[in-house]
Amino acid sequence: MEYIIAFLIIAGSFFTAVAALGTLRLPDALSRTHAATKAGSFGATLLLIAAILFFNQLIVFIECLLIIAFFYTTTPIAGHLLGRVASKQNPSSKH
Repeated sequence: MEYIIAFLIIAGSFFTAVAALGTLRLPDALSRTHAATKAGSFGATLLLIAAILFFNQLIVFIECLLIIAFFYTTTPIAGHLLGRVASKQNPSSKH
């Protein structure tokens, strides 16, 4: 079980780092938003699953599932709104 938890922590940290690097390095706002929303949510989910397995308590399980649901509910909406703002501020976009 410890190896699974360690793998989830390493994988979650990797995806979170990829999201941070993508936000810094990608060329346009839409690409940066995509990196932050997709990889960031997945990385946080892996870290929360590791917390569920590590603590092995019902309250932690419920709280982590609620946090994961919150991430996957709010992150696409925030990414969409940021994309709309970026496309409206860029006169060369075809939207």
